[in-house]
Amino acid sequence: MITETLLTWIARIISGASVRWVESHPDTCQRVYFANHTSHLDVVLVWSALPTEVRRLTRPVAAKDYWDRGFLRRHLAQVFNAMLIDRKKIKVHQSPIDLMLSEIGNTHSLIIFPEGGRNLDQGVGDFKSGLYYLSKKRPELELIPVYINNMNRILPRGEFLPVPLLSSLTFGPPIWLEAGEPKLEFLARAREAVVSLKDC
Repeated sequence: MITETLLTWIARIISGASVRWVESHPDTCQRVYFANHTSHLDVVLVWSALPTEVRRLTRPVAAKDYWDRGFLRRHLAQVFNAMLIDRKKIKVHQSPIDLMLSEIGNTHSLIIFPEGGRNLDQGVGDFKSGLYYLSKKRPELELIPVYINNMNRILPRGEFLPVPLLSSLTFGPPIWLEAGEPKLEFLARAREAVVSLKDC
């Protein structure tokens, strides 16, 4: 608990993040928080922005090849209860989607980054299909868009130590997969839900 609290405050101090909720509010109901992805610190920042009771029921999905390297990263991943996905061993019978749903059961929420890898441009890249398949298998889950601003400058690619700067997180209103909605239309709508929060 002490490490969790310390990590939360360190993340907030380093990022100087302001947190806004637009037409939504923190809740312990099962959700999938989906955000744009520009830095490895995105995982910690979104997780630490949640209130304690929500944070302890929320598991970030993160890349095993990054967070399983070295004692410090492994320890941090354990602190925020990350679900590490091996991107190099994804197979049909070892679906990351099935793993996520199995791990969260009927209690926990997820934090995911539908762009896949980090996007170093200013915009938000196209979403991969994972969010769609999560929603198709569990259509009752609330999907909360999150826009992260300025994190790519706090921990630039290839750097290990963050540079303190002001950043912001905006949590938007929930969306759901509509019955019969085609995959590409849903992913475009989900991406737009994140992009639309940029100027909120």
